[in-house]
Amino acid sequence: MVEVDSSFIIAVGYDGRNLYVEISGQGTYTHPNVPYDHYVGLLNANSPGGYYNRYIRGKYK
Repeated sequence: MVEVDSSFIIAVGYDGRNLYVEISGQGTYTHPNVPYDHYVGLLNANSPGGYYNRYIRGKYK
């Protein structure tokens, strides 16, 4: 897991297939079959929480 600068997301991890997102006060969520580009996008986003909500949340279950 890699820590990110966000008040919403604490850290993210990627194993080549699954994206792991640790959310403040909620725990860690596993999103299967997420493309690597979204992992990199999340790490580099000005707002990781905004990126997560727009491109990942609810789309990979």
